[in-house]
Amino acid sequence: MPVIGSVTAVDVRGLNVRRGKNHVLNDINLTVTEGSITGLLGPSGCGKTTLMRSLVGTQIVASGTVTVLGQPAGSAALRRRVGYVTQSPSIYNDLSVRDNVTYFAALYGRPRSAVQEAIDSVGLGERAEQRGDALSGGQRTRVSLGCALVADPALLILDEPTVGLDPVLRADLWDRFAAMARSGRTLVVSSHVMDEAEHCDQLLLMRDGHLLAQLSPAELRCRTRESSLEDAFLALIRSTESEHAA
Repeated sequence: MPVIGSVTAVDVRGLNVRRGKNHVLNDINLTVTEGSITGLLGPSGCGKTTLMRSLVGTQIVASGTVTVLGQPAGSAALRRRVGYVTQSPSIYNDLSVRDNVTYFAALYGRPRSAVQEAIDSVGLGERAEQRGDALSGGQRTRVSLGCALVADPALLILDEPTVGLDPVLRADLWDRFAAMARSGRTLVVSSHVMDEAEHCDQLLLMRDGHLLAQLSPAELRCRTRESSLEDAFLALIRSTESEHAA
């Protein structure tokens, strides 16, 4: 496990996001500590992507504050310090892996030496000259990750990066995330697969636009008295619904 500091990388207070009359995020309050892996978990449509967009600064918010690395989310000062990997790989199909990463390195003003380092860090050294349209879905996800890593971000935000991957590739990707956290990088990773929570230091559990809890996997088990994290999450939902109905 990474050595986690006490410095706050992300601080969200009273965040509300609306689309028309619909409340997409409701009074979200959370903190993320530097050098940690924070899992953002919940069913599809619960608001995970909207929250991540709020952290990056691309989401219009109705109210609240989002502070990232000491700056308001979306600030120009954060351009090279925050990496964002969307659920759909954002790469150019007609460019090679190397050219994709080189392009983003140029955007961030990074040296050419950073390109090979980023490619190697995502395990695509042997496929560096392959075009994007010749890669598998998992490999395309890795290219997107490499394009984000070439900027050497302090904070990496990943929206369901393991979706559609087989168990072996998922495990390998999580090993890479753990190595990044050990080096001091902060990661926020969303998923709707509860067994991935085991890889996280802290969990943000969401449902229907609400943050149900922020706690560690061990704390979730203790709170619900369930050994399975999936059962623990379901128990937490039932408990929350009972409290609201009372």
